Amino acid sequence: MRTSPLRRALISAAALGAVVTLASCAGGSTAPASTSDGSASDAQAGPRVAVAYEGGILVLDGETLDTVADFESEPFTRLNAAGDDRHVMVTMSEGFQVLDTAAGTTDEPELTDTVFEADTPGHVVRHADKTVLYADGTSDTTIFETADLASADGLPEVETVPGVEAHHGVSVVLEDGTFLTTVGNADGRNGIVAKDADGTEIASSDQCPGVHGEGTAEDEAVVFGCENGALIYHDGEITKVDAPDQPYGRMGNAYVSETSPIIVGDYKNDVDAEGYLLSAVTLIDTEAKTLEVVDLPAGVEYTFRDIVRGPDDLAYILSSDGSIHVLDPESGEITDSFPVVEAWEGPAEWQDAHPAIVVAGNVAYVTEPAANSVHAVDLTTGEVLASTELDVTPNEIAPAAG
Repeated sequence: MRTSPLRRALISAAALGAVVTLASCAGGSTAPASTSDGSASDAQAGPRVAVAYEGGILVLDGETLDTVADFESEPFTRLNAAGDDRHVMVTMSEGFQVLDTAAGTTDEPELTDTVFEADTPGHVVRHADKTVLYADGTSDTTIFETADLASADGLPEVETVPGVEAHHGVSVVLEDGTFLTTVGNADGRNGIVAKDADGTEIASSDQCPGVHGEGTAEDEAVVFGCENGALIYHDGEITKVDAPDQPYGRMGNAYVSETSPIIVGDYKNDVDAEGYLLSAVTLIDTEAKTLEVVDLPAGVEYTFRDIVRGPDDLAYILSSDGSIHVLDPESGEITDSFPVVEAWEGPAEWQDAHPAIVVAGNVAYVTEPAANSVHAVDLTTGEVLASTELDVTPNEIAPAAG
């Protein structure tokens, strides 16, 4: 039996241990998988892709991109990988609600009634077999074992770390139980604090104005973005690395591989710049404790939704020129480019639908809102493996490897 290029790429992704997931809210309808003669099938499902649109969330077959479920939701929802290759956390008004995509099972997708209550749900972090949820309205952190999400009847057992002062923040838990979290209040954010598994403070820094975002690189080196550089936490110590532009050279989103010491970050050096398109990236070497800014070629611009790490720890940038550009973090050079979608303009507001890219192993899933389409791309070759046109406009997207 012949194997399709998309199936081969996804099988390769599974062999690499790709980690991806999905989640959402109750209501809507599902359609069971079917065989070629139209009868119901109990075959194990492969990968799935969740796509948010205004007022709903679709679950797509990760190979064919056919719609397998369609659920009602709030007007705007964010999709966040839960870390177990099956579920996604969806930010709803009541908290983080769980969508079971049924990837890798014989079950049907379900927008479950399971909700991790949170006042203004924000960042979701997956690391060291734990999923960490952050509530901006209280700065409380909820932690649970990622594997327990599938086995629990309702909410899994959780640990809650109370916040001190509410702010838009993020937390991460390392393998030895070290707890890292941002520090701030309603007036601003200025740093991070690290505590051991017993809650004793290890280190802290208030030298990170506008602290935002988090990424964990090789050997559990963790980077937090600042408006004038970044903080690196490693082995109990915090190091500040400065941006070349002062007083404003902002990194706010980290794109990481846990097998690479180099973090790729976004970069903005004009606080008054309009719009959300960016034309440079930061390369933060967590071993050398350095920060470098790389200007991208003319016409290569992106937003926070448009960078992923993929095969060989490379970075893949979905640019407004319609192409995916391959960036080597070691050299800072663009090594390849391949067209995927039509050229597009940046959003007026960050929530507005605009092209996004997510990755599962060797396969990238790319949204094209202007065409109401989603595409699957083999990142090793640039080949578009599958495309689908939807009846709705795709916004956020998250894959579940199965």
